[in-house]
Amino acid sequence: MSTTIAIVGAGRLGRVLGRSLHRADWKIGAVVARSDSSARSAVRTIGAGFPLAGISSRILHANIVLIATPDDAISKVAAKLARISTDEWRGKVVLHTSGALDDSVLVPLARRGAFTGAIHPLQTFSERSSPPLEGIVFASQGDPRAQRAARRIVRAVGGVPVALRRDAKPAYHAAGTLASPFVLAVVECAMRILMDCNFSGRRAKMALLPLVRQTLSNFERFGAKESWTGPISRGDFATVARHRAALAKWPAEVQDAYAALARLSARLLAANPEETLLHLDRVFANTVDANE
Repeated sequence: MSTTIAIVGAGRLGRVLGRSLHRADWKIGAVVARSDSSARSAVRTIGAGFPLAGISSRILHANIVLIATPDDAISKVAAKLARISTDEWRGKVVLHTSGALDDSVLVPLARRGAFTGAIHPLQTFSERSSPPLEGIVFASQGDPRAQRAARRIVRAVGGVPVALRRDAKPAYHAAGTLASPFVLAVVECAMRILMDCNFSGRRAKMALLPLVRQTLSNFERFGAKESWTGPISRGDFATVARHRAALAKWPAEVQDAYAALARLSARLLAANPEETLLHLDRVFANTVDANE
């Protein structure tokens, strides 16, 4: 029997996955959004499927249902889907795309006999950017049948599947948050500091992007410890103290972030973390001369 996938929640991720699966010759069934216009727009983007405004029994024509709504809507959507039928869910696979939630939010469907799980690409999808899925790691979680379906989807779009334990989902998502949105905040902070030093925004970006790219290139080639540079790596705590003083006029969040990242660097990358942390504690407490 050919596989048909329905997509409930036709936002950025739902559209990207739907389009990639359509290109991989998967059959797209219902494409569900809040309004007719949104559903029709999603179908045009995907290149296949039939638009639905809201939950309908037509979703049951699919073998696999992908819930790509925001996290806080998944449990409500699962409950609505479960009310469509008491027996037609048996044997179907239902996957949601949350990075932080596990398959327990799909319990109403599991009780109807569906195989439930989660699938999540570790990638960022902004309003203005939909990167290709080839080579992207997808985390999956759920019962064995749902995991098999998730692996099929991931391989069809050129991704790399990685299975997670149920209790690992929040930590997995926290790791992605550290590596993407938090990095943006750090780079934006560096931009604003340079602009306060009389850089234009364009020049600040021009200065920082090669630095960030080279750091990531070094990390890819050599790993974090071999790529670590800067005053803390050299034991130059007097310079760290100057940084601390220079940032004193900035909001507390900037000062706290610098101190926290300095300590995190020492904990993870220093040859002698405890000794390095002791020096940093003295600098940030400002109790002794940083040259000591």
